[in-house]
Amino acid sequence: MDRRLFVLAMGMFALGTDSYVVAGVLPEISRAFGVSIGAAGQMTTVYSVSFAVLSPTIAAIAASVSRKRLLLSGAVIFVLANLATALAPSFAIALLSRAFAGLGAAMFSPTATGSAAMLVAPERRGFALSIVIAGLTLSTALGSPTGAVIGGLGDWRWTMAFVAALGTVSAVGVWAFLSEVPLPAAVPLRKRLAPLADIRVGLTLATTLLGLTGIFTVYTYFAVVFDRAIGGNTLLLGALLVLWGAAGTFANLASGRLIDRIGSRQVILAMLTILAVDSALMPWTGARLWTAVPAIAIWGAAGWGLLVPQQHRLVGLAPSIGSFFGIAAAGVIGAAGIRVVGAHNLGLVGAGLAAVALGVAELATLRIAADRPAPAPAAVGAAQR
Repeated sequence: MDRRLFVLAMGMFALGTDSYVVAGVLPEISRAFGVSIGAAGQMTTVYSVSFAVLSPTIAAIAASVSRKRLLLSGAVIFVLANLATALAPSFAIALLSRAFAGLGAAMFSPTATGSAAMLVAPERRGFALSIVIAGLTLSTALGSPTGAVIGGLGDWRWTMAFVAALGTVSAVGVWAFLSEVPLPAAVPLRKRLAPLADIRVGLTLATTLLGLTGIFTVYTYFAVVFDRAIGGNTLLLGALLVLWGAAGTFANLASGRLIDRIGSRQVILAMLTILAVDSALMPWTGARLWTAVPAIAIWGAAGWGLLVPQQHRLVGLAPSIGSFFGIAAAGVIGAAGIRVVGAHNLGLVGAGLAAVALGVAELATLRIAADRPAPAPAAVGAAQR
């Protein structure tokens, strides 16, 4: 494999690990700073909001900056911010450092995916992107569980140091192996955001937002939602996080083939329906290990299996638009949900959001179909894909 793609994938692996690893060490963070579980979850929220808000802004204003310099700068900020989190003497400073970690991620992530496409011949760009994005997917199956085990066996601060170490490996790799990448054409921020005025894009993004929020409302508080089944066993917590990520990785790959066979609409409907039912049963399935295992596997598969058909639909409408706000909103909604329904019942919140996402997805389908030219008879069967 091209080592340049590998170092970019390693960076995405570090970013993904940072996005999800807090879920596995929330109880430790809560005790260390003397704050509630809901408050501790806002460490994920701050990181995600910073990442989501700054990504398109940096992509627009740094269009003329060398790709290698931007990647290195983002990686260095990311590493220093995670070290600051590990050393934070107070919860306020920990939150501030998470915002800076999001800044580093916002500089690295879109630059990495854009650079991957520029490093290879046009006919290999799809493969190059899949390699880089695989780093993000694998972080849920390997990076986050490893960080959770490190935090459980030692201290949550070592978990953040682990994330910083991952970022350091990527930074060294970028410095050593990545040559200068051709600059992309400059696209003003206004033009990047223009597709948001399209109702089809808005409905598609709303579906993704609701679906991701439902998934990560539960995932952000994974350690307390399933604490009855985990029973304080750190290695078991890590194994269940691996199961969630592995099921999601498999579904992520399989959903692409399903889209080609039956269309994105059918895959989206199936995944959201499964997600809603599985999440609604979590207050009961999360109580025992033998029911939690299949529930977590189905949840991971349906959650990650939703993203590919949603991205497939979005790319057809507005390739320059993306969203990370689902993870950002999850920390806030989850904290409120814990107060209202309790941690063990957060699955009900996730189920409600998945059900609403299902309705919005159908509205998007109807609007997309209405705006298309009348199909030829042979294409009627695929009209709503």
